[in-house]
Amino acid sequence: MRFEEELVELLPRLRRFARGLTRHQSDADDLCQAAIERALRSRDQWQSGTRLDSWMYRITRNLWIDERRAAGRRGVHTPIDDAVTQVAGEGAAEVEAGALRGDVDGAMARLPDEQREVAMLVLVEGYAYREAAEILEVPVGTVTSRLARGREALMFYLGEAA
Repeated sequence: MRFEEELVELLPRLRRFARGLTRHQSDADDLCQAAIERALRSRDQWQSGTRLDSWMYRITRNLWIDERRAAGRRGVHTPIDDAVTQVAGEGAAEVEAGALRGDVDGAMARLPDEQREVAMLVLVEGYAYREAAEILEVPVGTVTSRLARGREALMFYLGEAA
């Protein structure tokens, strides 16, 4: 499979990861676009036969960190909340599932950045602790402790929502 085809196949997962980091869909879309642009410019740095997804998550995370640092220097930016809940269909199960998804999204958004990025990689994307540690460039023990604290906080926040 060609580089571009693999990149296109990875887009839904990359968007989900970016949404988890930024907490806002429009910011996530901007982050994804920047990551794709950087990957295309730097494609000669990617080694064929290695995991493109890990490389892309690292690029995305590094861009997000850079943006957060720059935002700290510029001051706080409060985006317009574009999270509109639309319920299609009439089934109670659909409504309940939408409410639960909103509760989980809200709980994830309340996590500190370090815990949220680990939770996104391990719990949502399904990476092993070792793989998440490589993407985040931290020791496996750091991933383990951040995830444990994140899970505990999620359970607390979701208990509040119930």
